[in-house]
Amino acid sequence: MLGVCYYPEHWPESWWADDAKRMFEMGIRFVRIGEFAWSRMEPSRGFYDFEWLDRAIEVLGKAGLKVVLGTPTATPPKWLMDEHPDIAPVDERGQPRGFGSRRHYSFSSETYHKESSRIVEVLAKRYGNHPALAGWQTDNEYGCHLTVLSWGAEDLKAFQNWLRKTYQTTDQLNEAWGNVFWSMEVSNFDQISLPHLTVTETNPAARLDFWRFQSGQVAAYDKMQCDIIRKHSPGRWVTHNFMGFFNEFDHWKLGENLDFASHDSYPLGFAEQFPFSEQDHIKWAETSHPDIAPFHHDLYRGVGRGRFWVMEQQPGPVNWAPWNPVPKPGMVRLWTWEALAHGAEVVSYFRWRQAPFAQEQMHAGLNMAGLSDLSAGGTEAAAVGTELKKIGKLPKFEQAPVAIVYDYEASWITRIQPQGQDFRYHELVFRWYEAVRSLGLNVDFVPPGHSLKNYDLVLVPSLPHISDQALRAFEKAKGVVFYGPRTGSKTRHFAIPDGLAPGPLRGLLNMRVTQIASLRPGLNDTVSGKVSGTASRWREHVETSEQILARFANKEAALIASGQHHYLACWPDADLLHDIMQVLCRKAKLKTVKLPEHIRLRTCGNLTFAFNYGTKSWKVPKGAKLVLGSAAVKPQNVAAWT
Repeated sequence: MLGVCYYPEHWPESWWADDAKRMFEMGIRFVRIGEFAWSRMEPSRGFYDFEWLDRAIEVLGKAGLKVVLGTPTATPPKWLMDEHPDIAPVDERGQPRGFGSRRHYSFSSETYHKESSRIVEVLAKRYGNHPALAGWQTDNEYGCHLTVLSWGAEDLKAFQNWLRKTYQTTDQLNEAWGNVFWSMEVSNFDQISLPHLTVTETNPAARLDFWRFQSGQVAAYDKMQCDIIRKHSPGRWVTHNFMGFFNEFDHWKLGENLDFASHDSYPLGFAEQFPFSEQDHIKWAETSHPDIAPFHHDLYRGVGRGRFWVMEQQPGPVNWAPWNPVPKPGMVRLWTWEALAHGAEVVSYFRWRQAPFAQEQMHAGLNMAGLSDLSAGGTEAAAVGTELKKIGKLPKFEQAPVAIVYDYEASWITRIQPQGQDFRYHELVFRWYEAVRSLGLNVDFVPPGHSLKNYDLVLVPSLPHISDQALRAFEKAKGVVFYGPRTGSKTRHFAIPDGLAPGPLRGLLNMRVTQIASLRPGLNDTVSGKVSGTASRWREHVETSEQILARFANKEAALIASGQHHYLACWPDADLLHDIMQVLCRKAKLKTVKLPEHIRLRTCGNLTFAFNYGTKSWKVPKGAKLVLGSAAVKPQNVAAWT
């Protein structure tokens, strides 16, 4: 189904009924509202004005639309900031971040917890059982604009309390953090300072714990809202809209609070921000890379335990990337169908009408700025609405044959001490995803420790800290398992494990990493054997008695195998990675198809979808019974067949 984000407070009330009627006619059934409207809901402390929102919900419901109500906590109003300036987040330089945009609060502020719970409870009591209400969105894009890590007095106080509960004594903390180094030992928890503003690098163990602490604060803040909503709005679901390539907090943990996950899909914006080569940036500028949107659909389907929405779908050019091109004709329709094929229950466009004022006036909508004329993207969205009526419900989500173990702590660890400045966790995972998707396979994302028994191929691009639960899952895996560089290289407390890396995996792979080298651009090492290609960025020196499938130029082990477990001791280039994936897929007895770089497939029950991001047509297999599109899938087009 389709949805849209709507801001009735932005438009004359005389427009609302016509807007709602037009939404329904073009196939939209869900409308998200309210997530930034605190100043309209409560213009001053204790003075509530909900009459406008009552009327807006009534108009939308009368038109046959279901409402998704956002809690307005991403934008505390000015009067609240004036009363309690201490709720503001503080940047790493120690400067408070001011009023005038959004996300101007610290997750550790006790005052803001109380104020948030108050407004959420008022909303939940008033609208919790409204017949037009489908469900709730908590806040908006937690952590956006780098607001997870805050460095203020309230953050310090809360962090000290978290450490007291975690370590009990400073002796245990000193031991865990290695504080004997550089005379960093403390004798009471009040001596703990935040890990910033030091002369040189701060203690990496302290930084990792601070990140864990702040991630937990985000999850706790969200749980507070979810608990209030469920108390006063029984039978309605709760979700949150996550972001793309965003690893600042543990989404797996926060996802436990939700009925399903949502995410905001901006394929062109994400492509602009991704570290592609200049050539690839130009190639994919107006379509996005074929794996960027699917990567996030599959990740957030995992976070949502098999269920997800796209809460914000890009409908045209955005306003926040370094460059903001217009999507090629057909891409908004393609992205919509692609999300549905990956299991999205609803694709909701941002936004109904382009705003002619304020910060987002350059961001497209389904209607042009201040008008009731469909934009190019709006016309494509309407086309999907018509097509959905013909096709009906898509088959339900099924488990994929391939799993990627995705770990938010891996991102933190490799950023705290990258060792090489171009070692980027999200880029490594994306390249592994790209390689296996280019073989026509469906992919699931799972957290460390999730059962792997029913997967034919398990990919672990990098997992520096392997917990006991994660180790047990690897030991019980029945399929082929493939580990990437830096896996098992750290303990929970950011130390090199006893016996060296890969730490706990040495029971599955008899090997140890004796040295590592980060390779600057242009400094590479060749890999040859059963697979071939180039190692760049990162290269490990390994001693092993296991089978060596490929070696570096100096004959040292590059790709190691022990039964179904495999380890790669480098950052692979595209050729090496694709070679390895083909070998492992054959070993896992997976049926693959080598696709052109601009074509991606997605199986969905008895349907197979094809998506064309390129400049040349692609033919569907002979004998295919088409239900969408044509046998020659034209550029920026979609086909589906049984």
